[in-house]
Amino acid sequence: MDLLDQLKNLFPDHEIAPEEAMEAIPHELYVQKEPMICKFEKRKGKPTTIIEGYEGSDEDFKILAKEIKTKLSVGGSFKDDAIIIQGDYRDKIMAILKEKGFKVKRVGG
Repeated sequence: MDLLDQLKNLFPDHEIAPEEAMEAIPHELYVQKEPMICKFEKRKGKPTTIIEGYEGSDEDFKILAKEIKTKLSVGGSFKDDAIIIQGDYRDKIMAILKEKGFKVKRVGG
């Protein structure tokens, strides 16, 4: 018995709307023409990688930040239109972004 059958047993009078029945469509990110900047800085003595220059919406940039952090298994944040990743992961981040179709420019070191 799958989840849908269990829900039908619990709520027999509830009808499923067509929007609820559809599966979620993967979100497409806006790919820009200008290159994004991937730079390395030391903040409070710790290495950080900063990604700036995305022209799309903040929500898309937050989704991209979460995806990068998940793929690299590292911490980070999204502040002031920049993704801040803990550690020096410029090469790996640039490879991930190029795989998605973004142009990336390496800055600093």
